[in-house]
Amino acid sequence: MTIDPTAISVPELHGHLLSAVAPRPIAFASTVDREGNVNLSPFSFFNVFSANPPVLIFSPARRGRDNTTKHTLDNVKEHAEVVVNVVSYDMVQQMSLSSTEYGKGVNEFKKAGFTEKPSDRIAPPRVKEAPVSFECKVIEVKSLGEEGGAGQLVICEVVLMHVADQVLNEEGKIDPKKIDLVARMGGNWYSRANGDAIFEVTKPLTTMGIGVDQIPDRIKKSTVLSGNHFGMLGNVEALPGADEVEFFSSEPEVRAILDSFDDEENIQLELHKLAADLLDEGEVDTAWKVLMMD
Repeated sequence: MTIDPTAISVPELHGHLLSAVAPRPIAFASTVDREGNVNLSPFSFFNVFSANPPVLIFSPARRGRDNTTKHTLDNVKEHAEVVVNVVSYDMVQQMSLSSTEYGKGVNEFKKAGFTEKPSDRIAPPRVKEAPVSFECKVIEVKSLGEEGGAGQLVICEVVLMHVADQVLNEEGKIDPKKIDLVARMGGNWYSRANGDAIFEVTKPLTTMGIGVDQIPDRIKKSTVLSGNHFGMLGNVEALPGADEVEFFSSEPEVRAILDSFDDEENIQLELHKLAADLLDEGEVDTAWKVLMMD
């Protein structure tokens, strides 16, 4: 399917965009209007865009059905401050309830059962139940259009960050398993960043990987190894030497394969299966030694 954005309705396009660009983090934004009335609402057009200065951007888009603006957008124009709270799994249902379109002046903290905690440097309160809250000054509100569905970028500078002690590890860093974040998918769907959904990928920041193009062709033609496997293999700085490979051939698991099959094709297949299992366990160097035997 190929979609021309100009050939379908805004609601249809909106649905495709949100289903494809996912999961998206959630900015649970608390604001106040010029009279000091508190508002709390979630937005999934959101991310961090700079560390120096620390800048977050979220977008309370104009409503597609009637082109009206949201209270959060009105509030940050009246009072240029916002607390961006993050959303954990334990609060996702209450967060969803707060997205109900209550009338202006209605406090969603009370409607959704959240606790207001005074901020230290700005007027809007933060959500006590949130694992992390960012007190922010609004630098700019940039409109991307005046029609229904148009984004309204709220560009915020973080002036203070609050992190709950219970989500920190022993090194004082945020533990992804403890913070248990949720993210927005398309429609009514969410995702939870926990359990098997969390995995590590070694970043090639301090090393110069050989690249997939340097993997021997006989390995790249594998019917077992996947693109993810090749990415891991290409992230090593050098291939194992012949002596290392020869020494490793005496390992019981490898020896069993070499002794059990007579033809090259089956030996290669079994070695690649073993290498795939090793790669799935993060044993990249060992996987390379296995693959260099075929």
